[in-house]
Amino acid sequence: MVTVKKFSAVWCGPCRALTPVMNEIKGNYSNVNFEEYDIDEYSDITEEYGVRSVPTVIIVKDGIELQRFTGLSSKMAYTNAINEAIK
Repeated sequence: MVTVKKFSAVWCGPCRALTPVMNEIKGNYSNVNFEEYDIDEYSDITEEYGVRSVPTVIIVKDGIELQRFTGLSSKMAYTNAINEAIK
């Protein structure tokens, strides 16, 4: 199973810009889990994944990290990574 983990914070401007992009991408994949974590609320998971800055998006397949995006990336970059993970 492919999971997209988005780490963000309410005080983060780029994180707010990423939200509509991720929501649009999420609508295209019924076979992918999308999880969102506020780093201030989920410090244990944030630490487990070694997230040091936000936004961070991690693509995970069967518990193995395949790709990590730190900072704001293009919709195409996220989509390509998800498509690659699904193969």
